[in-house]
Amino acid sequence: MINKLVAEIKKKDAPVVVGLDPMLGYVPEHLTKKAFEEFGETLEGAAEAIWQYNKGIVDAVYDLIPAVKPQIAMYEQFGIPGMMAFKKTVDYCKEKGLVVIGDIKRGDIGSTSTAYAVGHLGKVTVGSRQYYGFDEDFVTVNPYLGSDGVNPFIDVCKEEKKGIFVLVKTSNPSSGEFQDRLIDGRPLYELVGEKVAEWGSQCMGDDYSYVGCVVGATYPEMGKILRKIMPKTYILVPGYGAQGGKASDLAPYFNKDGLGAIVNSSRGIICAYKQEKYAKFGAGNYAEASRQAVIDMIQDINEGRK
Repeated sequence: MINKLVAEIKKKDAPVVVGLDPMLGYVPEHLTKKAFEEFGETLEGAAEAIWQYNKGIVDAVYDLIPAVKPQIAMYEQFGIPGMMAFKKTVDYCKEKGLVVIGDIKRGDIGSTSTAYAVGHLGKVTVGSRQYYGFDEDFVTVNPYLGSDGVNPFIDVCKEEKKGIFVLVKTSNPSSGEFQDRLIDGRPLYELVGEKVAEWGSQCMGDDYSYVGCVVGATYPEMGKILRKIMPKTYILVPGYGAQGGKASDLAPYFNKDGLGAIVNSSRGIICAYKQEKYAKFGAGNYAEASRQAVIDMIQDINEGRK
């Protein structure tokens, strides 16, 4: 799957991923009104609203981008109906030819880690048959429990030719409370980066590993160091736009081939219609606002990575 992701980035000249992280307050009133008329002000109504919201955005941008990244918590908050909306979103995006990165940030050990990996990337056995559960192409993984937590994902990735993005240096302000702590004179995030490179060497695609990493756009100097530590690792870069990361800071995340990183924007795209810059589109044309925001982001990132 890493080969497909790289090929789609090259084909569309767009090293960007749209985060499908819907809050109910993001959804235009005409969509919530219709969903509530059909299902009432219920979990089912909320799930229907965010599903229709996602569908409109995907229809507007799928030809421009290589990938989407639905954040599972935004769906889990609506219980079982929300999880059904998550699955519908994953399936629809794959029908449109998009690579799907499930932002699940799972991390556990043994059979529990294996169950997470199987449920999201692999096939579960039911009697004499096997079924895909959520069936994303990549998922995000928390490495805090070490190799015991990551290796089950790697095993499934090898079998399914899918991938993971391991948290290394996250974009949030308090990430340094643990990630920047010095261990034998070196910050912890560097040691995690070295481990990611080691894990990745076990399952290589044509040019990059199935094992990617997450490094926030808000820490470009650290990104520069980590790029050198993990030359064959694809970097998923959150924190662009709404969290303060700038395209001009992102050049170090890319390799000399212009590849090696994919930059995420969530609110900046899916809530574009609420921004002054795109207000002219209005809530009724929220998806068209998202399309224009994607076009602007691609131009911004492509200028910044050179």
